[in-house]
Amino acid sequence: MSPSTALLTDQYELTMVQAALRSGAAHRRCVFEVFGRRLPGGRRYGVVAGTGRLLEGLERFRFDDDALAFLRERGIVDEPTLDYLAGYRFSGSISGYAEGEMWFPHSPVLRVEATFAEACLLETYILSVLNHDSAIASAGSRMVQAAGGTVSDGGRPCVEMGSRRTQEAAATASARAAAVVGFAATSNLQAGHDYGIPTLGTAAHAFTLLHDSEEEAFAAQVEAFGPETTLLVDTYDVERAVRTAVEVAGPRLGAVRLDSGDLVEQAFMVRDLLDSLGNTATRIIVSSDLDEHAIARLAAAPVDSYGVGTRLVTGAGAPTAGMVYKLVQHEDSSGGQIPVEKASEGKSSRGGVKVPMRTYGGSGAAEAEVIGIGAAPETAAEARRLQVPLVVEGELQPGFTGAEGVRRAASRHRESFAELPRAAHRLSKGDPVIPTIHQSPLPLLS
Repeated sequence: MSPSTALLTDQYELTMVQAALRSGAAHRRCVFEVFGRRLPGGRRYGVVAGTGRLLEGLERFRFDDDALAFLRERGIVDEPTLDYLAGYRFSGSISGYAEGEMWFPHSPVLRVEATFAEACLLETYILSVLNHDSAIASAGSRMVQAAGGTVSDGGRPCVEMGSRRTQEAAATASARAAAVVGFAATSNLQAGHDYGIPTLGTAAHAFTLLHDSEEEAFAAQVEAFGPETTLLVDTYDVERAVRTAVEVAGPRLGAVRLDSGDLVEQAFMVRDLLDSLGNTATRIIVSSDLDEHAIARLAAAPVDSYGVGTRLVTGAGAPTAGMVYKLVQHEDSSGGQIPVEKASEGKSSRGGVKVPMRTYGGSGAAEAEVIGIGAAPETAAEARRLQVPLVVEGELQPGFTGAEGVRRAASRHRESFAELPRAAHRLSKGDPVIPTIHQSPLPLLS
């Protein structure tokens, strides 16, 4: 399998380039923007995620010999276009919201400035990364807040464990997006390897079923990993399993995990039982199709951490962020820059380069997303610029990729969420917590 990311795209990106090369428009300087027209699922905010992955993939966006041979064999594009693709290297500039930042309807979360051909080829790849990872992060952020916030804020830790519920590459991407919004660990080893995320894992029901008795299974696990391990106690009878776990591991038993049934009721029963047996320090971990609403219902229960899988990696009902990639400005035949926009019913766009800022009230809480067109918006309120340079003339800016990128994104998310009004904590459907305001378009300089 090729390490190149260039074929992770739709065919029409290449056919547009071929036609533009023939018309002579392929090398016109253009500006494309990524934005979402609305937040998914009536949510009150979204989270930008995937930026680091996108930049990592951009470095490998090359049409290598294998890719070019495939395109030639299928007759997808002609020889002049293949020659162009063979030398493709993105030489433009990209700016956008820092990963972990909040986004709202029409937030210009990414700006790509390059020739039409260079920018056009990136559309599908950019959207596939940002739409997936931002959907996972937006769902995961709500789950972390339902758990009381991040561990550093005193919340109960959430652990990502959804790899078996999604495609294998998406599993690693989901684990990364979850770490951006405050998940404490993942079960996915590839994510741990690539991004330095802490990993966790013990045993499944199959391990208990394999042995002749639950006691034998627990004893084998404790012998292998010590009494501080986590024992799964709902394969058969929960109360009996907890008693057996304590008998086998003793007072140093690290945790027990519940994965089925009425988790609230069972958590109270298990906590009382553990305490009565002297295991007051043994933690209770719960899993089983948890989402932000289930986590909120468990807030009053004696639970120490949450294992979240299916509902996280599928976006808790909103598996895509709904972002689009639109041409908003391009060079005309005289060399000047002109704004362009769509007028399609329900799918319109605003022309001109956007400059977004977030304004704040006297209490320090965010009040609005104010977007200037053609220039920075004018505002009397305290405001913060939202876009940062990610790629400058083809050169990736440091600090956005790998483990460092995840750490920076997690920090940005904590700070950005802390700025939002209290309504951001509500799990019920509602309007965005702050409005998006477009200032009147300003004259564009040629």
